[in-house]
Amino acid sequence: MRDFSYQLHSSRKFGPLPDTFRMLAGLGYKQVEGDPALFAGLEDPGKLRDALAAAGLTMPTGHVSLEMVSAQPDRVIEIARALDMEAVFVPALPEDEQEKTAEGWAELGRVLALSGARLREAGVAFGWHNHAFEFAETDSAETPLDLILAGSDDLALELDIAWVARAGQDPVRWLRKYADRIVAVHLKDIAPEGENTGEDGWADVGDGILDWRRILPEVEATGARFLVMEHDNPADDARFARRSIAAASGF
Repeated sequence: MRDFSYQLHSSRKFGPLPDTFRMLAGLGYKQVEGDPALFAGLEDPGKLRDALAAAGLTMPTGHVSLEMVSAQPDRVIEIARALDMEAVFVPALPEDEQEKTAEGWAELGRVLALSGARLREAGVAFGWHNHAFEFAETDSAETPLDLILAGSDDLALELDIAWVARAGQDPVRWLRKYADRIVAVHLKDIAPEGENTGEDGWADVGDGILDWRRILPEVEATGARFLVMEHDNPADDARFARRSIAAASGF
């Protein structure tokens, strides 16, 4: 029986966190993953820990902005310790920073390695979460993702399956390539072309075009410890959470 986590970004437009926690626990989720907005505005990590515990949930992973990791590493470590977090990932770059030369991507990898050093010393894994732009062509033979991860062998990867597919790549190839660097995976699905336009073309896991019976065994062959459900823009977060965990539990 797999334990599934849930990226709270998926519920950002809906009810207060305690209600979201109760909804997720009732559906069988055991964990949640925090998003940058949560951590940036978090005043008391202890209250968050207590709210999670009241619902029977934990928060072993989270997304934190590169700015916060770089400028407030001690605060990130304080939050991570209070919540017993095992891994922190930088989730993205602003749109105007998503095109770089190969050297620019390599420099980002070095910056990430330096910024995450304090977290790793504190026992928290640190790394990158991908979108599609990390698979664009560069002025070298390597993709941006390759160049970022070359910044340090210690950089972990949270592989977002659907963004890999949206980039025109085979997720299985990247699961195999970085199997020993993958700490977490985002389980996200893509609607058939022209469908779910009000949800930016995303789908509930198992209701889209991705072949999860092929993908999930490859996920489980990596070092991934956390399987995180995510939908970037659901019209109904409870529907997404319910249908996704039911489908993924059956694969």
